[in-house]
Order: sequence, then structure tokens, then C-alpha cells
Amino acid sequence: MKSIDVVAAVLVVVGALNWGLVGLFEFDLVATLFGAGSGLSRIVYSLVGFAGVFQALQWKAIQTRWSAEPMPATA
Repeated sequence: MKSIDVVAAVLVVVGALNWGLVGLFEFDLVATLFGAGSGLSRIVYSLVGFAGVFQALQWKAIQTRWSAEPMPATA
């Protein structure tokens, strides 16, 4: 389940960076890479949206999963 957490977190970061670029520079990286309104762009936007919903709904569960395992010892 942790791998889903990581994928969702990466997608949320991608979405946040894209929105930052849109807000600051009116530059949509996803649309530039995959074509404005293309099917692939819509898939990326949808995955980012689903990842955001997942992160929001699973916030406490994610914290529990990640804190349940002991931290590795550092030298």
C-alpha cells in the first residue's frame, strides 16, 4: 500500500508544480507536453485529481502506515 501512497504523493506534487507554473507564468506544462485538451492530458489531470482525493481521504491512514514501521538506524 505504501507504493500507492508514493505514487499519489508524486502526482499531487506534479499537479501542484503545474498549477504553480500556470499561476505564475500562465504556462501549462502538462498541456505543453501532451497537447491541450488531448486524451493524454485529460488522463494526467484525472490521475492528479484522483491522487489529491486519495491523499485527502487517506491522510490519517497514510500517517499510520508510514509511522508503524521502525525507522532504520543511522550511523
